[in-house]
Amino acid sequence: MKSLIRWSATVGLLGSTLIGTWFAQMPKVLALPEAEVVKVLQGVPVFTITTEDGGPLIANLDDQKVTQVFMSQKDANEFLSKLKETQPEIGNRVKVQPVSLGEIYRFALANNTETESLRFAYVPMRSAVESAKKLLSDNGQEYQGGVPLFILRGGPDNSILTIQQDNQEVIPFFFEKAPIQAIAERMKQDQPEIAETMQIEVVALENIIGSLHSNDDAMLKQIQLVPSQETIKFIQDAIKSQQSQGE
Repeated sequence: MKSLIRWSATVGLLGSTLIGTWFAQMPKVLALPEAEVVKVLQGVPVFTITTEDGGPLIANLDDQKVTQVFMSQKDANEFLSKLKETQPEIGNRVKVQPVSLGEIYRFALANNTETESLRFAYVPMRSAVESAKKLLSDNGQEYQGGVPLFILRGGPDNSILTIQQDNQEVIPFFFEKAPIQAIAERMKQDQPEIAETMQIEVVALENIIGSLHSNDDAMLKQIQLVPSQETIKFIQDAIKSQQSQGE
């Protein structure tokens, strides 16, 4: 563990972006190239409700077009089941469709214009929200909404955790608290002097996307979003299915 752990004093700008940024009208000029932003987001599958022609299911709320993006396939399936019960004329004509977060970003850019925009309402995992609420409450803070991501901060400069991976340093943001808690526990044994200064913090996914979109800090390209165990299993099952079809 000692050889894998690093601490980065950068990425402090992530906390400066308000949660509402991603839902607002996005400017056409990007700080990071679109391909770089998509690269950071591409590895995370999310789940949408799509119509027969493959487009997103859109709700009109307060004269705004909104579509939901679920972090959990289970939550998306539950939503669809309820929709079939309450509005079968709609529910029986749509389905849950996995798509990468990077593709959601591309779609958002393509469907936001000066005259019309489509807003994305990210639906967090309930368990992650509960973890975030407790963690923030213990620190005298309050959950402000959004999809919670968990990071580890500590060391003499109160820096954010980075990990050595494939000869590169990455900055991991976890969709669940448990993995980052496990790292913290292991560091109590490996680096007790640093462990005393460590704390788990919560950052909204919407803030991350907003920062990727509006800042040109090269360190942002080192961000790695680590999916939940449920989503990791979905990825593994999808890979196995592709492999079996190719045999």
